[in-house]
Amino acid sequence: MPRIAFAFPISDRANFLAHYDVLTQRPPTALRFEAPDYLYLSQGGSLNNPALKPERTTDYEVGFSQVLSERKNSALTLSAFYREMRDMIQVINLYGAYPVQYTTFSNIDFGTVKGFTVAYDLRRTGSMAMTASYTLQFAEGTASAATQAGGIIEVGQPNLRTTMPLDFDQRHAIVLNADYRFGKGKDYRGPQASWAKMLFENFGGNLVLRAGSGLPYSRQKNVTSGNGDNSSAVIFTINQRASLKGKLNGSNLPWQYRADLRLDKNIPLVWKKGEGEDKGKTSNLNVYVLILNVFDTKNVINLYRYTGDPDDDGYLAAPENQNSINAYLDPQSFRDLYTAKISNPSHYSIPRRIRVGLVLDF
Repeated sequence: MPRIAFAFPISDRANFLAHYDVLTQRPPTALRFEAPDYLYLSQGGSLNNPALKPERTTDYEVGFSQVLSERKNSALTLSAFYREMRDMIQVINLYGAYPVQYTTFSNIDFGTVKGFTVAYDLRRTGSMAMTASYTLQFAEGTASAATQAGGIIEVGQPNLRTTMPLDFDQRHAIVLNADYRFGKGKDYRGPQASWAKMLFENFGGNLVLRAGSGLPYSRQKNVTSGNGDNSSAVIFTINQRASLKGKLNGSNLPWQYRADLRLDKNIPLVWKKGEGEDKGKTSNLNVYVLILNVFDTKNVINLYRYTGDPDDDGYLAAPENQNSINAYLDPQSFRDLYTAKISNPSHYSIPRRIRVGLVLDF
């Protein structure tokens, strides 16, 4: 598993960099041998595979960085990356097995992640420091989970391998990190009041802005009762099976936006000196307020796959369901309770949170 990284200067303002990594990990699932599973093997079923090979990832990246200013306090970095994933685990049908055909797991899955990143870095200039980056990524593979092919082999299809967008295929990702400090002493650059000469000394803030395109999901062709997001059905007496519309992971969630803000102030502390000491010990107390999701953005992170809506699975509005709905003792009460049931707060990101804390360094 070699890991090689190198960088060399092209000039006093430009630098070339590259790395090559090979990483492996033990099979994360279906590795353990379970003797009781073989007891009723003649009736069919699924077995773990203790002979699974480790999963293997090979990573390549090349980049170029260029200083942009005479003061050498800002730089632009361009990099391209390619990641190859091999021997990924997937459930398979074992045809011709004795005493009966059964399912097990094998290292048949693979995937690739390729992309490009543009990054800008501004070292602290005056009171401001900033980094910004944009990443364009394409993540494709034969499956995103070890049991994703279960539905195919359950109906007797062969162990097909077809590439598709992976669950973590976020096409666009933007990150901005800005840090502002008022400084201290002779470097203080903040407002001054008559009653406090350096009111904002050792005070600053850090703002992180993140934006990214939505993750992929699979659209659904038919209306089902509340299980468009793979949760259990709302109406438990109805046996439903969702059918695929288009291709696996052929649709995307909406874009995601988030801003986090941290405000903090450092308070120097000088402890009383002990016997035999020339001066007292010093430490630093940092008082901070951390605001997560500053603008209380309501990001959609899950939805019902038939409608593409986080709050409506389409069951109440479907024409084929109107007769069964109207047959209830109180149809309007049923509609109200059904709407309350499918209103799932986990379909949205966590709202604004505020944390206050102290950090003491000594």
